[in-house]
Amino acid sequence: MVQQTLDTPTELFHFQLRTALTMENDSLAALEELTKAAKSAEVKKLFRHHADETREQLANLQKAFAAADLKSSTAPSPSTKGISKQAASTLERSAAKLRDQVAVSCALGNEHYEIAAYESLILPAESMGLSEVVGLLQANLDQEIHTSEELRTTVQKILA
Repeated sequence: MVQQTLDTPTELFHFQLRTALTMENDSLAALEELTKAAKSAEVKKLFRHHADETREQLANLQKAFAAADLKSSTAPSPSTKGISKQAASTLERSAAKLRDQVAVSCALGNEHYEIAAYESLILPAESMGLSEVVGLLQANLDQEIHTSEELRTTVQKILA
């Protein structure tokens, strides 16, 4: 049964947590595609490492559902679907020599979306007194920030 209206902060938080689960699943699928599209071994390795971290983030989200005593399920994440479509479209029209730059730049955009998503989850979790959930979400946010920095450095190397 699809809930049409979110009436309470808990319902909103649950929906956003469910959306984050979809977001990370979409990111994992996108990373597989970006790894295939990348040309350099360094970029492929970076994407494989981030895929491993994404699996950890998915596990943290499952733990967050349990710690908040909420049912684990997914909810639509049209933003991540759009980011993936944009990446595929840009890669499709890019010359082979630009593949690494495009793939890393697209991944960087996705990271920024994920950072915003985790920040918007942490604040209500704090106000609801869900300290264990906050810790799990903060761990994911910290990884996303670190990955964003790695991707930015990689783009700088490609452009140098």
